[in-house]
Amino acid sequence: MIRFLQGRLAAFAKDTRGYVNVEAVIVLPILLSLFGVGWVYFDAFRQQNVNQKANYAISDILSRQTDYIDAGFIDSTFRLFQTLTLSNGSDGALRVSLVEYDGALGAWDVVWSQTRSADGAFDGAGPEALETRLPQVIDGDQLFVVETVDRYQPALQIGLDPFDITTFSFTRPRYAAKAAEAAG
Repeated sequence: MIRFLQGRLAAFAKDTRGYVNVEAVIVLPILLSLFGVGWVYFDAFRQQNVNQKANYAISDILSRQTDYIDAGFIDSTFRLFQTLTLSNGSDGALRVSLVEYDGALGAWDVVWSQTRSADGAFDGAGPEALETRLPQVIDGDQLFVVETVDRYQPALQIGLDPFDITTFSFTRPRYAAKAAEAAG
């Protein structure tokens, strides 16, 4: 009996005819896992890009505004952000600030700031903490600062935990300088 088993094992070891079924069972889980990891990371980068474009769109809308910006306008921009990023109401936050540079003090002053969020994503540091990220400007220059936060939840749990996508942009009001020049 032992000779028989040894003969069969030796014949099996020398056999070079492969079966695709066995190879597929071995390789398919590895291929599917690699595909899933690649898809999740690609989707995370795609969502970061979508959030940054939504932030730029809101910043551009604010810079072109000639009327007063009130609470209803900020509510509408928050809904626009949620629509553009396809986020639901529980995740996502928007803070719009108007800051002015004081050349005598060499610092930025917050003229006004409005926040919209469902979960208090901006608790803690206010728009004053952004001074290091703002450009050098002349005395009295104003900038709209738009900050957004959106929670990213991966579709598959393969190597990437949920995280917050934060974006930041600043834009100079387009028509304010022209009005100041005409008045001065």
